Amino acid sequence: MPATIELLEGFVETDEFDPMSRTAFAVTGALRESYSSGDDDELEAVAMGEAARASLRLLAGRIADRGAEGVRMRRVVIAADVDDVTPRPDLDDAVVRLAAPVTMRQVASVHVDLEDAESAIARAVESVDEADLGDPEAEFVLGDAEDHALAWYATQEVPFLLDLL
Repeated sequence: MPATIELLEGFVETDEFDPMSRTAFAVTGALRESYSSGDDDELEAVAMGEAARASLRLLAGRIADRGAEGVRMRRVVIAADVDDVTPRPDLDDAVVRLAAPVTMRQVASVHVDLEDAESAIARAVESVDEADLGDPEAEFVLGDAEDHALAWYATQEVPFLLDLL
């Protein structure tokens, strides 16, 4: 599930996360069919990449609503074990809709950009819409951000991570 640092803070505080439109990303039948090869780990990486890109869109939305002041330029992806989802192939092969909010008990891990990614993320946030529309220069900027791997955190580490930010 795509998120931002601010959304992750709210999740830790309330123990409930209800992503925008309950949209998440997963290894779906449509995603499997769209790849001629690839094991579950590779397909999970594709879904994670889609969620990370959606996190950029959430950051862009926060900036549009409130300005860049106070927005932490780090992508966040929350990985959870959720059974009750509905595939949304009309949106994309990896998109699913959750039936209900997620609790921390369902979370397997949290993935967050490291500090050294922040400048690339800030540039990508400004270019994500143009990249989606096929602008080659914007796709290059987005690629620079996506070259940064998200760091993995266990659920019990998340409060400490947020304290350090």
